[in-house]
Amino acid sequence: MSQTRTYRQSFGGGEVTPEFWGRIDDSRYAAGLAVCRNFLVKPQGPVENRPGTLFVRAAKYADKAARLLPFTYSTDQTMVLEFGERYVRFHTSGATLLYPAPAAWDASTAYTVGDAVAHGGQSWYCTKAHTGQEPPQADHWALLPADGVYELPAPYSAEDLFDIRYVQSADVLTLVHTSHPPMELRRLDAAKWTLTPIKFRSDLAPPEGATATPSGGSGISYRYVVTTIGEGETDESVASAEATCSGNVFATNAYNTIRWRAVADAQRYRVYKFSGGVFGYIGQTTGLEFRDDNIAADVSRTPPIDQDLFGKQGDYPGAVSYFEQRRVFAGTLAKPQNIWMTKSGTESNMNYSVPIRDDDAIQFRIAAREANTIRHIVPLTSLLMLTSSGEWRITSVNSDAVTPNTISVAPQSYVGASRVTPVIVANTVVYVAARGGHLREMAYSQQVNGYLSGDLSLRAPHLFDEKQIVDMGYSKAPYPIVWTVSTDGSALGFTYLPEQQIGAWHRHDTQGGAFESVAVVAEGQDDVPYFVVRRQINGRVVRYIECLHSRHFTRQEDAFFVDCGLSWRGAAADDISGLDHLEGCTVSVLGDGAVMPRVKVQGGAVHLPRAVSVAHIGLPITADVQTLPVAFEAVGYGQGLSKNVNQVWLRVFRSSGIFAGPNWDKLTEVKQRASDPYGSPPALKTDEIRLVLSPDWAKTGQVCVRQADPLPVTLVSLTAEITLGGA
Repeated sequence: MSQTRTYRQSFGGGEVTPEFWGRIDDSRYAAGLAVCRNFLVKPQGPVENRPGTLFVRAAKYADKAARLLPFTYSTDQTMVLEFGERYVRFHTSGATLLYPAPAAWDASTAYTVGDAVAHGGQSWYCTKAHTGQEPPQADHWALLPADGVYELPAPYSAEDLFDIRYVQSADVLTLVHTSHPPMELRRLDAAKWTLTPIKFRSDLAPPEGATATPSGGSGISYRYVVTTIGEGETDESVASAEATCSGNVFATNAYNTIRWRAVADAQRYRVYKFSGGVFGYIGQTTGLEFRDDNIAADVSRTPPIDQDLFGKQGDYPGAVSYFEQRRVFAGTLAKPQNIWMTKSGTESNMNYSVPIRDDDAIQFRIAAREANTIRHIVPLTSLLMLTSSGEWRITSVNSDAVTPNTISVAPQSYVGASRVTPVIVANTVVYVAARGGHLREMAYSQQVNGYLSGDLSLRAPHLFDEKQIVDMGYSKAPYPIVWTVSTDGSALGFTYLPEQQIGAWHRHDTQGGAFESVAVVAEGQDDVPYFVVRRQINGRVVRYIECLHSRHFTRQEDAFFVDCGLSWRGAAADDISGLDHLEGCTVSVLGDGAVMPRVKVQGGAVHLPRAVSVAHIGLPITADVQTLPVAFEAVGYGQGLSKNVNQVWLRVFRSSGIFAGPNWDKLTEVKQRASDPYGSPPALKTDEIRLVLSPDWAKTGQVCVRQADPLPVTLVSLTAEITLGGA
């Protein structure tokens, strides 16, 4: 028998599959973990138990799915959108948006979409501009919830939710689904939102009443059309009706005068003359008439031609994004491989000219061996199209920008993407593979002058096999973590810094619940994951909106490590109410920084053994870390030898409530109190703690660390003294 010590200075490899346990030749073996449950892997190498989730509000329907989408208006104004069965709700900073007290309905008022009124003892949301339509007129009003929650009617059923694709620009969120017309969710102010179908035709009307009058000369027929130009000169109407006359502008002092009636919102007007079989540009004006005194028509500039796109079932796009000042759509049921880009500088203008101009709308089809349904559009330095069976790159040929004449498409790989919306990390796309459900990355490589795809789940396939990823979000701060939700109800975190080659998996679960959706938004200094969690509470199924609490705290009494929890602050009390959402549950309590006995919620309240001024109450969280089997190069990696972990030294930072042992059945508690004042909670430790473990001879020599109290643990390093026995 002999003794030796092992030192683990990093846990940055995250949880790895048991199939990897024999790969001691891999550089990441020394940093890998057999179990990383409800622990976050920090980029620097330590692991820390995750904070708890704050209860925000119950989803509208307990028996129907809901999905969360992020909305970022500015760095300090963000929303999480709760989409459910035919509705949208709004959450921010751990609370739900309520509608302000609406004014009484007035028959003489001209109402617009988004207005709210009070009538008949109820509140109503205007869904169609009108005057004089009295609630509950269903074509013009939708009933708002009686509890004051601000809500929009939406066309999506619960079955549609996870096939919605979206992209945001400023205060507009574009939503597409192959079964519904493209929609715009628009923020008008903090408590006024609209959800309306997108108009793909210019709102500018062409001029009416166009006439052409000759002055001098005759015998030659002339044809003219006029268009309206909007603000910024990027929006142009279709052509007016033709104005014709018989004249001869070649004669001395002869000319034709074209006149028309004014158009609302017009900034100027353009005039086109028929020449060579097309109408060519001859000039523009801010007035209501134009003189043609033998101006040569520029047939390279012609009036826009209107397109009726996305107008019926089968023609609705399933993917959307922005690229080079164009809004991009793709993947209809009728044309799954087609791409549509708006006119440059516009959101919805799909007009084009003959001949084609560089700023015209673009239509393109990916010509592939297989029917590649375009599922996602990802803008990086190039435009990436992720399809059901491959990945494609869109670039321009011999041009700085993509135009109708320069667009080029080239395949990058043939993996294929699932329906889960990808996220962008730095300049890398993270997406879910179409088959197998593994997480993959796609990044540009100068060596191949293209994009390469790699498997991010290579060392942890056990977290994905026989399951599917259904939702994904990305948190930049405090740590860069890709959050995914699996069909087994777990939330999988992936600490990911591609530039530092850091990638570590950690899995998270919650007592009596299953994660169903995730969205991440910035709130303060952190990016906050919000979840839809399906729970069993008091014998019934519920769905709650919960957000991950911040782990930043200066005082121990502010530490929040309970799930579906709430905080209470006030005068010292031992009876705390407001816990109806946890009725019948046994909950953990941190009171004034001290762990209190678990209690049962009855009548929406708990009774504590003593009065406290600050309490955090919620479902218990069990956080586990288990090291990989120990290996010693000097003794043939220790294979076939029995091992006993005699003692461990745990270097911790601001930690308490630690248990450790050779297996989960033989855990030893770290001594909590040393010299703390009587009556105060045990102080958080920042130290190297020596712990003698219960003897347990086994073949692996693993160490288990557990936290089941509502307190923080940060494990910086671990040293184990191990005795080697015989075979």
